Amino acid sequence: MRVFITGGAGFIGCNLADEHLRQGHDVLIFDNLSRRGSERNLAWLRQRHGERLDFARGDVRDFAALRAALPPDTARAYHLAGQVAVTTSVEDPREDFTINALGTFNVLEAVRERAPGAVLLYASTNKVYGGMEEVGIVEEPLRYRYRDRPHGIGEAQPLDFHSPYGCSKGAGDQYVRDYARIYGLRTVVMRQSCIYGPRQLGVEDQGWVAHFCIAASLGRPIRIYGDGKQVRDVLWVGDLIAAYEAAVARIDVAAGQVYNIGGGPGETMAVWKEFGPMLQELAGRELAVAYADWRPGDQRVYVSDIRKAARELGWRPQVSVGEGIERLWRWVGANGELFS
Repeated sequence: MRVFITGGAGFIGCNLADEHLRQGHDVLIFDNLSRRGSERNLAWLRQRHGERLDFARGDVRDFAALRAALPPDTARAYHLAGQVAVTTSVEDPREDFTINALGTFNVLEAVRERAPGAVLLYASTNKVYGGMEEVGIVEEPLRYRYRDRPHGIGEAQPLDFHSPYGCSKGAGDQYVRDYARIYGLRTVVMRQSCIYGPRQLGVEDQGWVAHFCIAASLGRPIRIYGDGKQVRDVLWVGDLIAAYEAAVARIDVAAGQVYNIGGGPGETMAVWKEFGPMLQELAGRELAVAYADWRPGDQRVYVSDIRKAARELGWRPQVSVGEGIERLWRWVGANGELFS
């Protein structure tokens, strides 16, 4: 089977590529290598799989290059390339738009023209739901929680794009869904929560779980935006890949659908009030933090309602928060050279 992955040298992409290569599939990565760590991830894949990995250096904003790189016999296409930070989108909304909105449109057109039989999965985001100010929130000593959403936020939650990043990813999200309706492409939208795991070179404005682990391990400063009580559901990257596999396995049901994919109510933590003590125990020392104002569109709580994915795809997370954080901590400790 031939697999095409935009952004395949990124954190999720390289883990996904590694899994497909391990299964014996042919993988072609399309990536401009602009993200920090992407060249090292590509080298890691080549070390593990050699010439079995194909690579095309290119940018999703370049339709001609993208179209030329996409093999007509592609069975699965994963669109993971993108601008990934809210803060960056606020600083440069035009670039954010061209990468996320135009780039996703280009991927859709390339698949429609070159490989219309492929299954196309799009990595969307919970940010398409915006701040959800109308959803009742209760403040507790260590965390916020939903007043009356015990299962979290479902796919029927109204879209409310907030921040340029939310707008650009939301535009891509809706284009991907509509190309299933209008052109019959077998597309699936995955509205992902906080994904974490090995090969994640997290930074302050994106990949916060890995960023905090790296900072705590190396003695670097940690800054919390907001009060640290904000809650997120978190998902181990291997469980995300399993969700992708489940969607493809049931593509007759999943085509044209949207799924909220995250840890769900069972795998949540407060960004610092609960995560901080876990890190301090792993580090064996107290960790100092600084606080700053809330960022645009930052939700007090976001927890995915993952019941639709469970019902239609037979998928549920398998790795607990505690187990996943310990795995990530060990990986960071064994790979300090990657963070210099």
